[in-house]
Amino acid sequence: MLLRRIALAAAALAPAALLAVPSASAAPAAALPMPPANPEGLDHLTVTVSDNGRFDGREATSTTFYLYCHPDGGTHPRAREACRQIDGQTTWGKDPFAPVPDGTVCTMIYGGPQRARVVGHWAGRPVLAEFKRTNGCEIERWERFSRLLGTPVKGWPGIR
Repeated sequence: MLLRRIALAAAALAPAALLAVPSASAAPAAALPMPPANPEGLDHLTVTVSDNGRFDGREATSTTFYLYCHPDGGTHPRAREACRQIDGQTTWGKDPFAPVPDGTVCTMIYGGPQRARVVGHWAGRPVLAEFKRTNGCEIERWERFSRLLGTPVKGWPGIR
């Protein structure tokens, strides 16, 4: 009997609920912005490389580039190559910018004073990554992003 009352009450309320739904012809109260035509076009990074002495042959103590991918662009000198390199490391469920895990055994090789900070969005996820060249693991991580971060020029102290 209780179920019958619930069913009758739901049937009585259904037409009123349908009237409360705005029709497609009704004007919205406030216009909402349109979503981007290409959601993949939201891949963008700001890359700051510092204490590097040189970045691809250019003298600087700190250099900032903007990288946009899908489509490629921005102020990065090798945007297309950088986008392809990051794309090649992007896998569903993994953070390509993840730091070296704690407890990793690394060779104690100093690669130089270079540091980099990468912020932005990649593959729908926020990015906040720090790079350095203080040991073998960090050098290897830097090299995986060499098109994005640049390769220190030989002749800088600590680089052979």
